[in-house]
Amino acid sequence: MAYTTNVELRIKWSLVLAAVWIVACNSNSQTGSTAKDSLSNNYKSLDVSVSAFDKTINGKAVHLYTLRNSKGIKAQITNYGGRLVSLCVPDKNSKMTDVVAGLSSIDDYQKSTGRYYGAIVGRYANRIANGTFTLEGKMYQLFINKSPNTLHGGKNGFQDAVWDARQLNTQTLELSYLSKNMDQGFPGNLKVTVTYKLTDDNGLKINYHAVSDQNTVINLTNHAFFNLNGVTSGLITEHKVKINANRFTPVDSTMIPTGKLKPVTMTPFNFITLTAIGTRINEHNSDLKLAKGFDHNYVLNKHTITEPVAIAQGDKSGIVMKVYTTEPGLQFYSGNNMKGENLMKGGHKDEPRTAFCMETQHFPDSPNQPAFPSTMLKAGVPFKSTTVYQFGLKL
Repeated sequence: MAYTTNVELRIKWSLVLAAVWIVACNSNSQTGSTAKDSLSNNYKSLDVSVSAFDKTINGKAVHLYTLRNSKGIKAQITNYGGRLVSLCVPDKNSKMTDVVAGLSSIDDYQKSTGRYYGAIVGRYANRIANGTFTLEGKMYQLFINKSPNTLHGGKNGFQDAVWDARQLNTQTLELSYLSKNMDQGFPGNLKVTVTYKLTDDNGLKINYHAVSDQNTVINLTNHAFFNLNGVTSGLITEHKVKINANRFTPVDSTMIPTGKLKPVTMTPFNFITLTAIGTRINEHNSDLKLAKGFDHNYVLNKHTITEPVAIAQGDKSGIVMKVYTTEPGLQFYSGNNMKGENLMKGGHKDEPRTAFCMETQHFPDSPNQPAFPSTMLKAGVPFKSTTVYQFGLKL
């Protein structure tokens, strides 16, 4: 209880700062709006300066790109790490609300102790035990960046890469990157293309495509941090979540799956029906204790890309996010290790449990767990994956 109280006090001070710093998501502000309406818009939604993202890193130009759909939804993405910086959607009062946690400049991202905010994660999202795997009889040693394991592809994963960018139209951005042979210890020259598209039914569609010239392993995702009440609104523990998964992968003391597929029934991990994140997050449970909350892979029930695998709803905003994917797993993370160390958009700090993640993926440590769906990518055979985050007001 003391932990929650301290966090809430710090959040209140962050909100005071946010009221000073926030800029409207809709940069074309309406003239004639009352001061009250203007403050309400600004309080719930953020924008960032395009010029704050103009920089050269390792000899390559970094920019901020803006996408808009026909309904007025706006996404901002930088080619530094392929990061989703902001995503503005309407709440139940038609106020444009930024629902993605992010920072205000490239310099802030480079200095941040939270390395994955909004980033494309690879070559291998999540953990690989002891930073090793064996492929076709050969053992590969990866960079160990989360001892004793490799996390999210190693020390210099895709979140630190400057991607080549092409804005195909007002709704679509294509990013490409060549990860060279033995990058962070992974075999093969891997050519990756990620396409962000804002659809006219208010979805953010992410297509992943990759080809390697050698047999390798791959697991790609996006590490967006969401707060559907608006990113300056505080804790996400009253958000309601539903995950279409009857099982999850319990972990050992280093957060590596044990290999078991455990039923969620009679556990705190049961989100088969819509349940507030905070309802069972502090229950006595070894997996919860290890992760300080939810940070686990869900074994998604059989599904197609037309069926939502997860749903989240902001308790204050009414905003509903539905997740669709071709992937077999989803890492649900409740922001337990956010530490209040970074100043985010709008002047608030990244306090614990003020955002959550739904990372579509193959399972952690699959290269070492033959019973899990395979993450092997054969030379010359394209890897393809699609995830959609769709926004509305109806469950």
